[in-house]
Amino acid sequence: MTSHIIYEGNLRTVATHLQSGTVIETDAPTDNQGKGERFSPTDLVATALGNCMLTIMGIKARDMKIDLEGTQIDVTKIMVANPRRIGEIKVVINFPKSLETDEKQRAIIERAAMTCPVFESLHPDLKKDVEFKW
Repeated sequence: MTSHIIYEGNLRTVATHLQSGTVIETDAPTDNQGKGERFSPTDLVATALGNCMLTIMGIKARDMKIDLEGTQIDVTKIMVANPRRIGEIKVVINFPKSLETDEKQRAIIERAAMTCPVFESLHPDLKKDVEFKW
């Protein structure tokens, strides 16, 4: 098993990652009868895309002896109706101004990001808008 999830009532869940014991709580969003006091499940999906892209870029960069420490990602999730689902995820990747890379290294890192497992797992109809800011 990967995780164990408990429903606490009031549209809140508590998920425990079994290997590490790390806990994540979720709430339904305010636009869907929730409190919005925690990540919503769909927030986690969108956020997982950013986390995954940064992890895969980090692996590739490390292989090339490039340190991506300080790289930041801003994620925007856009919901649509009929059926209610994530319609678009906008990902803006901001690399530190001090990072020294050439065009080839940048292309390799960008290509790695676009092949992360979460990106590949999301439905093709879900628009994924990715911007790299070097």
